[in-house]
Amino acid sequence: MKAMIFSAGLGTRFKPWTDTHPKALAVVNGKSLLQRNIEYLRQFGISDVVVNVHHFPGQIREALEKNHGWGSNVTVSDETGELLETGGGLLKARHLLGGGAFLTINVDILTDAPLDQMMEAHRREEALITLAVTDRRTSRYLLFNVMNRLCGWRNVSTGEERISFPADHYTQKAFSGIAIFDPSIFGLIRFDGRFSLIDVFLDLAAGHKIVGFDHSGTRFIDVGKPDSVAAAEQLFS
Repeated sequence: MKAMIFSAGLGTRFKPWTDTHPKALAVVNGKSLLQRNIEYLRQFGISDVVVNVHHFPGQIREALEKNHGWGSNVTVSDETGELLETGGGLLKARHLLGGGAFLTINVDILTDAPLDQMMEAHRREEALITLAVTDRRTSRYLLFNVMNRLCGWRNVSTGEERISFPADHYTQKAFSGIAIFDPSIFGLIRFDGRFSLIDVFLDLAAGHKIVGFDHSGTRFIDVGKPDSVAAAEQLFS
């Protein structure tokens, strides 16, 4: 299985570091977020990795070359001309991901979620997309029905909801920024240009099997702001 690490973002919440560096190279206990995720993927046999770049792309390319991809075969998807968000970035990298199932992860996510179990669940469920989720508290949730099918999205801070198909009961789960896709996804995406994968999930949920993989209880942190680095360093040595 190949993987894509979304590394192109501007990291506006991570200033002042991102005034002069890409967020992907922010350091946690001596290792960059990018290095940590490349090494994390390799623990589960994933050594062919695509990394998209936009913000200070030269620094990411230099780090990859200097460190020989930290032991993995890393290909760069160049978004220097236009930042495409996760959905547009995935679509642009289509030709680099091969013809099989693949995984995506946001570079600012650190976790020890069992990707081998997630991959097995994806195969067993014969899902189009499997989404890593937990029970943690957040402001925005994915909504699942009793069959663990994605039904919608909810922002509990604003009350906004987007329901793909109704259910008698919704279970709220926080998305972990990790997903596994069947390659047929590329023939189903109805967006182009700049768009989010959340839009893709909600657009396809009514007609296709999109399920959750709950890894609550594992280590997880979104290194979204500079003050989250200290917390990440407590979790990941």
